[in-house]
Amino acid sequence: MVAGILNTYGTDIDTLTILPSSGGAYNIWKNEKLVFSKKQAGRFPHSDDEVIRLLS
Repeated sequence: MVAGILNTYGTDIDTLTILPSSGGAYNIWKNEKLVFSKKQAGRFPHSDDEVIRLLS
């Protein structure tokens, strides 16, 4: 997933943080803004492309 994000956005992203937590939940932040939370969504992203779209 990270490779796809970096290939798509390169240096347009100042900060990309993926935080794992217990139970397989994780949050994805772009430039200090939460863009995906497994806990809030109740699921994993359907694909890497879904995460890439959320980052745009």
